[in-house]
Amino acid sequence: MKKLLTATLAGAVAIAALAVPALAADPISGRWVTQEKNAIVTIGQCGSSVCGKISKFLETPPDGANQRDVNNPDKSLRSRKLMGLPVLTDLREDGDLWRGDIYDPEAGKTYRSVIRRKGANRLEVKGCVGPFCQTQIWTRP
Repeated sequence: MKKLLTATLAGAVAIAALAVPALAADPISGRWVTQEKNAIVTIGQCGSSVCGKISKFLETPPDGANQRDVNNPDKSLRSRKLMGLPVLTDLREDGDLWRGDIYDPEAGKTYRSVIRRKGANRLEVKGCVGPFCQTQIWTRP
């Protein structure tokens, strides 16, 4: 009986240990409304890192739903549609932070980004140039 209990406990511990990575889901994944409330960005796995793509416009862009990335400094990328455009790229977990890049299609610029979860329904999203950062709060829809 004691051997059966020990084997059962050992099996339960092994299963729990395997389940922990599955339970430790990406804490920033999901749909997020930008601070300006003009778009929803969906954050999720993109290859070996995490990214965020524009998945819905809450305000129609000046050129409509087919708005292009016209402010991109790379002329070859200016024909890309904003819908589906990755605005958060190469995000990697760093403790309770996520670090990567954020692209601002209005300015056509990419900045270093630091993201922190602020409760279940808020993200603190920073775009930084050198030591200077601008912070936005994104919320769940």
